[in-house]
Amino acid sequence: MIKQTSVLFLGLVILAGMQGCQPSDPNLGEPSPGAKVQLEEDGAFHVYPGMDIQAAIEQAADDPDHKTVKVHPGVYAPKRPGQAMVWFHRRHDGVKLVAVGKVVLTAENKKVAIVTSRSYPAIVNHVVYFGNGISPTTTLDGFVITGANAHSQKEGVEVVDPQLPDTLQPGLFFFSDGGGVKVFGESSPTLLNLEIIDNEVQVCGGGVSIEQRGLGKTPVTMRNCVLKGNRCPATGSAIDVLEGSAAVIENCLFVGNVGNYGMDEIAKKFSLTYNYEHGCGALTVFPLSTAVVRKCTFTGNWSGVDDRGKGSRYEDCLFWMNDRKEGSRDWKTYELDVLETSTVTNCIIHGEVDDRQNTVDAAQNHFLDSDPEFDGDFVPRSLLHADVGFRPISK
Repeated sequence: MIKQTSVLFLGLVILAGMQGCQPSDPNLGEPSPGAKVQLEEDGAFHVYPGMDIQAAIEQAADDPDHKTVKVHPGVYAPKRPGQAMVWFHRRHDGVKLVAVGKVVLTAENKKVAIVTSRSYPAIVNHVVYFGNGISPTTTLDGFVITGANAHSQKEGVEVVDPQLPDTLQPGLFFFSDGGGVKVFGESSPTLLNLEIIDNEVQVCGGGVSIEQRGLGKTPVTMRNCVLKGNRCPATGSAIDVLEGSAAVIENCLFVGNVGNYGMDEIAKKFSLTYNYEHGCGALTVFPLSTAVVRKCTFTGNWSGVDDRGKGSRYEDCLFWMNDRKEGSRDWKTYELDVLETSTVTNCIIHGEVDDRQNTVDAAQNHFLDSDPEFDGDFVPRSLLHADVGFRPISK
C-alpha cells in the first residue's frame, strides 16, 4: 500500500490576488477588465468569454437565493500559476457550475507558462479543485476538462482552501494527484456529463483524484462522464480513490487511460509502491475505500480496475480488451483485479487476463470473447452486449 510521505508540504497554491480565468483561445481575446458577471432573468449568473468564472462562483457563494453559474461556449484557462483554475471549498457549498454548450476548462496558458518547464504549457496542478466542506449539492455539469500536464506547485503561493483543520494538512497526494479534478477532505461533489480528457500528473489519478481521508460522509458521485487519454506514472490513470474515500460512478466511459509507466521512478523518488507486481488500472480503489460502479465501459486502457477496498460493487459493466501498453513494464494486462470483498454482477469481461484474483463469480457474469463492435461513441452494436456498459445520454 502506498504510504503517504511523512513530510507534509504546508505551502499551498494559487498566487495572491488570483482572479480566475481567461480564454486560452487567441480568437477569444484577453479578458475585459470591466466585464462583470450579471445575474440574468433565469436566476443564474452568466459567464461569457472574457469574463471571470471564479468571480461568478464567489458571487453565487455570497447570494443566498441564486446559486447557479452558467458558462457560455469558449476555452477558459488559468491566468496565473497556482493550485487550481477553478475551486470550491466550504463557502462555495451549494453552487452549481453548468456549461451551456461546449465549454473547455484547460490547465494550459502558453502566454504565462515557462517553455522549459516539464509541465509546459500547464500552469496549475488541477483544473478544478473541490476542498473541505462540499456536499453533493455542489455540482459541476457539462464541461470538457483538459490540459493538466504534471504541474505540481507547492511553495510561495496562497492557500486555495483556507482554514483546513490540523488533522487535514496537505501531503504529497494533495499537490501531485488529480490533474482534471481533485477532491479533498470532507467533500462529496456531484460531477455530471463531463469529458475529462488528456490530463497527466506526477504520481496518481491522472483524471480524478478522490482523497476524502475518511471524512466523506457521502460518496463523490460521477455520472455520464467520459474519461479518455489521461495518464499517470502510478495508480488510477482515470480515477484514483485514495484510502478512506468513496465514489459512485454511473454510466461512465473509460478509454485510452494509461498508468504504471513510471512505477520504478516513483518507488525511488517517493518510496511509494502499490500493486507493484501487476500494476494498476484505469480505476484504482485503495484499502478502506469503496466504489459502486454501474453501467460503465472500460476498454483500451492499461488494465481495467484494481480494487483493494471493502464493499465495492460492479454492476452491468463491460470490460473489453484493456490491453494498452507502452513498453515500460513487461506484464500481462488485466480486466479486473479485485478482492473477495467486491461484488461483481452481470458484467461482460474479456481481455488478456480476465480475472487476476479469480474472485469474480462466473455464474453471475459473462466471460465472452465476442467483439462488442463499438461504434464511434463506444456503444456496442453487438446484441450480446445490449444490456451492459456506457451509453451517451443523447442515446
